[in-house]
Amino acid sequence: MSLERRLCLTILLGYLVAGALFARYSPAWQLPDEPAHYNYIRQVVEAGCCPRIEAGDWSSEYLAQLTSGRFKPDLLGELDSVQYEDHHPPLYYLLASLVYRLSGGELVPLRLFSVLLGAGVVILSYLISRRIAPDQPLVALGTMALVAFLPQHLHMMSAVNNDALAELIVGLALFWFLRRLESDTVPIWQLGLIVGLAFLTKLTIYFLAFPAILTIWLKWRRSGQPIYELLRSLAVFALAAGIIGGLWWLRNIAVYGFPDFLGLAAHDLVVADQPRTTDYIASQGIIAFASDLAGTTYKSFWGQFGWMALPLDTALGGWIYRGFGLLLLAGLSGALLASRRGEIAAASWVLLLATVLIVLLQFAYYNIEFQQWQGRYLFPALIPIAFLLAYGVDHWRARLPQNRGWTRWLTPLGMMGLFALDIYLLFRVIVPGLSP
Repeated sequence: MSLERRLCLTILLGYLVAGALFARYSPAWQLPDEPAHYNYIRQVVEAGCCPRIEAGDWSSEYLAQLTSGRFKPDLLGELDSVQYEDHHPPLYYLLASLVYRLSGGELVPLRLFSVLLGAGVVILSYLISRRIAPDQPLVALGTMALVAFLPQHLHMMSAVNNDALAELIVGLALFWFLRRLESDTVPIWQLGLIVGLAFLTKLTIYFLAFPAILTIWLKWRRSGQPIYELLRSLAVFALAAGIIGGLWWLRNIAVYGFPDFLGLAAHDLVVADQPRTTDYIASQGIIAFASDLAGTTYKSFWGQFGWMALPLDTALGGWIYRGFGLLLLAGLSGALLASRRGEIAAASWVLLLATVLIVLLQFAYYNIEFQQWQGRYLFPALIPIAFLLAYGVDHWRARLPQNRGWTRWLTPLGMMGLFALDIYLLFRVIVPGLSP
């Protein structure tokens, strides 16, 4: 077995071990929105699919009691009433309901189900990177390790929520888009199928329709085919994706009325007292808003645990965020310089950068209304982001003196070192900091 394959398996095994430890030892309910996602699954098991969001599913006062009280057992009497995620598409909850039935509703098995879904994300990050840069396996391994061991990402992949399945579908979509760009053997309807599954999984990955259309256009543009071939491809894609998503949208119209086919209007009414951006700007000013938005988003992308209650400002002497800042600086600067070498196809760059840009715009749009400075909302673009950082870091690594032998493996080995940080954070920060 080659060293590359051994490292690949080591990263995957390390992720599974770290994910299982996070699932087992992270204090119950101390992951964002976990009670609401759990209750969606419980409702599917007890009453069938699918629940509807309605008045009483959200109580900011009760949630404040729970989070400030670290979910003490004597506060959990009304935990079943926390149901403000009931507007979500149902695919994750239908799959998780099988685990709920088998485990009798135990929390840890449901968390482990998310960890297994996350393993697919880790594998796809490697496969995508190998396809983008086939001659740079070190970059692929570095990307894989960063996706596997980024602390906040691992924290979310071990939670009861639909993020893991959503990211798995994003990874699968990006892999299929790249395959379509390289070959005519990938039929258009398969792109529609994957995007249709995204429509049944989570609203934050509906953006996949745009890179799918971009992929179809890029492929057509290079083929020199007449315009009607492009229109035919777009029609096939829209039909496949629309049929799958349309089943859910018609259900929502029947439940919430037209035109609320996503259930968002109903959701916004239920969570009407959620913190609003306009209120924050009115009280603090636009400068403070911009500063707090950037600072909190940055910290919570790398690690701010629980319900945003546990930042890492003092952990390890305050060097964690600084270290990730150096990684960000080295990765982005190196990627910019390395991109000039022309090693990666222009279409692949367009697809990666478009995905990152769309997710950033989606995050900005969400924060126009609600005050949601959470870096985890950028994780749908984590694979492209991790690739850019690993690609850039490896650019600088290649310029080290006597860069041969074991030093060639510094990029993936450095990213793999985050495993030790994860274990430290779990037992020295998360468990003592979030336990009741």
